[in-house]
Amino acid sequence: MSQNSKIEWTQQTWNPTTGCTKISPGCKHCYAEAMSKRLQAMHVKGYENGFDLSLLPERLEQPLKRKIPTTYFVNSMSDLFHKDIPDEFIAKAFEVMEKAKQHQFQLLTKRADRMKTFCDTIKVPPNIWLGVSVEDQEYGLPRIDYLRQIDCKIRFLSIEPLLEDLGEINLSKIHWVIVGGESGSKARPMKLEWVESIQNQCAASQVAFFFKQWGGWGADGKFRNKKHNGRLLNGKTWDQYPDNLNL
Repeated sequence: MSQNSKIEWTQQTWNPTTGCTKISPGCKHCYAEAMSKRLQAMHVKGYENGFDLSLLPERLEQPLKRKIPTTYFVNSMSDLFHKDIPDEFIAKAFEVMEKAKQHQFQLLTKRADRMKTFCDTIKVPPNIWLGVSVEDQEYGLPRIDYLRQIDCKIRFLSIEPLLEDLGEINLSKIHWVIVGGESGSKARPMKLEWVESIQNQCAASQVAFFFKQWGGWGADGKFRNKKHNGRLLNGKTWDQYPDNLNL
């Protein structure tokens, strides 16, 4: 079923599929993989296969049953554009999102090429926000070019975990940027100057900037294992959204 979310930038999660496979450095310490294995051990329905990809058609119409306008993060535990998910299943998910006009849907992927190929065949409904993960220069930045080519109302970047200085980012046609560090005992560091560079570029390009978390490493460069280092960036909480989202 849909779940209330602890993710700071959304309200609920909707997972018509679960499980995934790793394709880039950002996947190394995947939170969804660890959570899937815990849920499998707890015998939670939908996670019988652990982190192996599973299609759950019985979950497709869940958003239609909720009348209160809600912001959904689609597939927080998977990737709707995984190569083994049939186009027909993706199309059904998009049909549900289009019907559920009272909701906003945030759809995030690392498979930007397939997302563009699929979206070239349809008209993306205005209540669907499309985003790509950007963890580094080699794998992450090229995804933005695919996203930029898709005709949709809101395009966003999830720069989490931020693994290196991204340098200059082309933010043309991008409306929202989320930045965060990696959590957990094996978290890789995120440096203050990397985050500041992105925030400054967003300000210069008039792009909404959301700072999600420091993760395992603080702004002072110290690792605190599993302790959370908070959300303050230079003493301020950054919770900017594109203008038409009201959480």
